[in-house]
Amino acid sequence: MNISVISRNIGIALVFNAFFMFLGVAVSVIYDFDSSFSPLFLSAVITLTAGLFPLIFVNKPDNINIREGLTIIVLSWVLSCLFGMLPYVLWGGEFSLINAWYESVSGYTTTGATILTDVEALPKGLLFWRSSTHFIGGIGVVIFMLLILPTVSTFRMRLSKMEISSLSKENYRFRTKQTIVIIGTVYLGLNLLETVSLLIAGMDLFDAVNHSFSTIATGGFSTRNESILFYHSFPIELIVMIFMLLGGLHFGLLYSFVIGKSMKIFKYPIIRFYLATLLIGIIIVTFNIKLSGNVDSWWMALRESSFQVIACASTTGFATADSSVWPTLSILVLIYFSLQCACSGSTTGGLKVDRIYIFCQSFIRQLKKQVHPNAVLPVRVGNHTLDPDMVEAVNLFIVVYMAIIFIVTVLISTMGLDMLDSFSASVSSMGNVGPGFGSVGPLENYNHFPVMAKFILSVEMLLGRLEIYSFLLIFVLFKWK
Repeated sequence: MNISVISRNIGIALVFNAFFMFLGVAVSVIYDFDSSFSPLFLSAVITLTAGLFPLIFVNKPDNINIREGLTIIVLSWVLSCLFGMLPYVLWGGEFSLINAWYESVSGYTTTGATILTDVEALPKGLLFWRSSTHFIGGIGVVIFMLLILPTVSTFRMRLSKMEISSLSKENYRFRTKQTIVIIGTVYLGLNLLETVSLLIAGMDLFDAVNHSFSTIATGGFSTRNESILFYHSFPIELIVMIFMLLGGLHFGLLYSFVIGKSMKIFKYPIIRFYLATLLIGIIIVTFNIKLSGNVDSWWMALRESSFQVIACASTTGFATADSSVWPTLSILVLIYFSLQCACSGSTTGGLKVDRIYIFCQSFIRQLKKQVHPNAVLPVRVGNHTLDPDMVEAVNLFIVVYMAIIFIVTVLISTMGLDMLDSFSASVSSMGNVGPGFGSVGPLENYNHFPVMAKFILSVEMLLGRLEIYSFLLIFVLFKWK
C-alpha cells in the first residue's frame, strides 16, 4: 500500500476542514471575539499543520488503487471527525470527550442529533463551526469519492452499483470534472438561494446562513433550542420545507431541470414514487393528529404534518412540533420515512427511496413468477432493465441495514433505555436523520444517553453515511494479494 497516496489525500481533507475553522474564527471576530475565538484558532492551526505536512513533504503519487482509495475515504471521514471535535473539547461547557466526538460525528455525517441541552448558550463562532461540519459532510458525501478516485473508473462503477440507482448513473454521464462542477454548482446554488430566501422571510443573516448549511446538507443542526419552531413563521417554514425537499432530490436531475429547463425530472418513476409516498404520508399524519386532538385546526394539522414528514424523509430532522407525543400511527409513518429517506445522488442518508422502489419491483416480479414460472420478467426502473446482480445487491443491502439497526437497538436497550428510545435512536442514527421519538424527540437531545451508547450510535452514523460497504470492503480488499 502506498502511504504517500493515502497521506496526501487525507491532508487535502484536513486542509479543507481547517479553512472552515478559520471562517469560524472570522465569525468570532465579527461578534467581538467571543469565547470560541481561541478554541477555533488553535484547532484551525493544528488541523492545518496536520494537513499541510504530507502535502509539503510527501511526493505526489501518479495513481491510486482500490485499497488505497477505500482507505482514504474511511480515514478522511474518521480523521475529519477527530479533528472536528477539537473546537468543542477546547471550548468546554457540555462538551466532554465523548460528547464532543458525538457532536462532531453527528455534524459531519449530517445526522443532526445533538447532546446539547442549550444550543443557544454556544458562542457564534462555535455555532458557525457546528453548522459548517454539516456543509463539509454534505458536499463530501456526494463528490469526495470522485475527487480522490478520478482514475479508478472500474472501482467507481462498482461503488456506483452499491450506491445504486441506474437513475443516478443515467444523469451523471459526464466526465469526472464535469460531474464535480455540476454537483458543486447545485449544492452551492441551493445554499445561496435559501440564504437569500430566509433573509427575505425575516431571519437574520447569521441564522439564515447556518440554517441553509443544515438544510441543503440535510443535517438539522439549528442555532435555536426549539429549531424552526422558534420563529413561529409560516414563510420560514415553507422555505425550509421547499429546500429540504430539493436537498433530497437527485442533484443531476436538478441541474438538468434548471440549466436545460427539462421537465424529465418528473417523468422518472423513482421521483414520482418518492413524491407520492410523501403525499400519502402527509395525508395520513394530517388526519391522524387532527382527529386525535393533537392540533386545533385542519390548517395546523396540514402545516405540522407536512413539515415533519418532509424533515424525516429528507433526513434533515428540523422540527416545528414535538412529534414524539403524536399518536402511534403518525409515529410509525415518520419511522417509515426515517428508514426510506430520499433519493440517491443527493445529500440524504437512509436506505434511499431508490432501493425501496427496486425492492418493491423485485417483490412484484417474484409474485408474478409464482404464477408464470417460465416467464422472463426483468426488474425495470423506467426504461432501464436492471442487472440481476444489482437487484440482489439492493435486497442484500436492505437486509444488512435492518440487521445493524436491530443489533444496535438490542445493545442500547441493555443500557437501561426503553425500547422506543433505543429503536428510534438506532433508526435515526443509521439513517442520519437525527431526532427520534420518546426522550430523543425533535425538541430533545441525546445528552442523557450512557457514554457507550453515544459511542455505538456515532459508529452507526458513520456506517450509515458510508453506506456500510466502504467499511466492509476494506477488510475484504486487504486480504487480496
